[in-house]
Amino acid sequence: MYGFAVSSLIGVCLGFMFGVGCALAVMYSIYMGGYRAALRDAGRDVKPKRWFEEQAKVDKDPEKPTR
Repeated sequence: MYGFAVSSLIGVCLGFMFGVGCALAVMYSIYMGGYRAALRDAGRDVKPKRWFEEQAKVDKDPEKPTR
């Protein structure tokens, strides 16, 4: 019984650490990719069509979140 309890505890700890760690790594990658793309688009001389669409939404109602 003692061996099962220790094994279960180790499994839960490793599963939690790897699960949360992998999820955070994926979210960070998505965030950084989107952030870099936004900075790249903001620095362009010719803005993409979507930039104007989103800017119009923000200008229309600045207090309301766009999504």
